[in-house]
Amino acid sequence: MIRILIVDDEPLARRGVRARLAAIQGVEIAGECASGREAIAEIVREKPDVVMLDVQMPEVDGFGVIDAIGPDRMPLTIFVTAFDAHAIRAFDANALDYLLKPIDDERFRVAIERARKRLAESAAARAKGLERALGSMADRRVVLRDGGRVLLFDQADIEWLGADGDYVRVHAKGRSHLLRHTMAAMEARLDAARFARVHRSAIVNLSRVAEIRRRGDRDYQLVLTDGTKLKLGRTYRARIEAHLGAGR
Repeated sequence: MIRILIVDDEPLARRGVRARLAAIQGVEIAGECASGREAIAEIVREKPDVVMLDVQMPEVDGFGVIDAIGPDRMPLTIFVTAFDAHAIRAFDANALDYLLKPIDDERFRVAIERARKRLAESAAARAKGLERALGSMADRRVVLRDGGRVLLFDQADIEWLGADGDYVRVHAKGRSHLLRHTMAAMEARLDAARFARVHRSAIVNLSRVAEIRRRGDRDYQLVLTDGTKLKLGRTYRARIEAHLGAGR
């Protein structure tokens, strides 16, 4: 039986979480809290297995709850929030999952099953897994929201990004992900020391650039380490050449 504490300052949101939990077997609601201060006291008293925790609450927010309890003593935490801007900080706080409102029923069920599986692991294995998955990657991840999903990419794994109509296609680890973002928004989120615009419709990871090829008198082509060929705009060529040490 998993004992879960619900923390949200909105009664309607708490009701929605409670209703979803009621449809899942092997779950017990340890209590409900309408504020961060209540949550701190309830966690200490009830010692729940899992906390469904809102991020933005008056006085003491979700991260304030974690700071007060201590990350090492905090129960498994599933953040439930309407905002994706806190995702990296949430995972750095060892959050098990991060659900966006309005909550998708299937994503909710997956989060609870993930908690069930994690609780079956030993404390030592859990700590090791969290450290391996999150500990050294905090400054290298980028969070992208795609509808009801929150995707986290290690920036080193992103090979290049290309405009695709009203979407951006992210190429990472041999796969592509079509996301509803603009190229300008993506460029702002990526590490400027690691990524560069090479055309108005393409951004590349500089570490994946293999060579520049001349095509005709004025056109150039960029070749990536995986063989991908991209048009290199004239206004962007200088930075790529400087990175390759090609000179003029």
